[in-house]
Amino acid sequence: MKRIQLTVNGQPREIEVEGRTLLVHAIREHLGLTGTHIGCDTTSCGACTVLVDGVPVKSCTLFAIQAEGCSIQTVEGLASGDQLHPIQKAFWDCHGLQCGFCTPGMMLVSKALLAQNPDPSEQEIREAISGNICRCTGYMNIVKAIRQAAAAMQPAELAAPGKEV
Repeated sequence: MKRIQLTVNGQPREIEVEGRTLLVHAIREHLGLTGTHIGCDTTSCGACTVLVDGVPVKSCTLFAIQAEGCSIQTVEGLASGDQLHPIQKAFWDCHGLQCGFCTPGMMLVSKALLAQNPDPSEQEIREAISGNICRCTGYMNIVKAIRQAAAAMQPAELAAPGKEV
């Protein structure tokens, strides 16, 4: 067993894990954050995606000890109290979720994309989410949700109609 320190959703955390413990299991079983889903255990589906130092990572492929000292964000860290993050609100408004199994990973990939590219094209969105499988929605509403979130997250002066940048 090894004691490791992580920052999870902005909070310093210390857990004791075996060397073989995957990050997804540490998040779910040691930290009790069950929004990170276990799908395929082979990196194929993306349901376990979290942000590690702002980068989307499939947590079923990373040992927890490899994340020591890193900042981890899970879907539980998106909202601010009772206030939904614009990405969460957009997924709700645009019906970008059905069963919800892929949704946490999709939202975190979206957050990383929008942090890097605040106004992505449909093609850029589709490319960003291509590692995350949704079996329900057909992706149309997910793309729509990400575009709505991008617009909502724009600074007011950029979002104003008729305003040139």
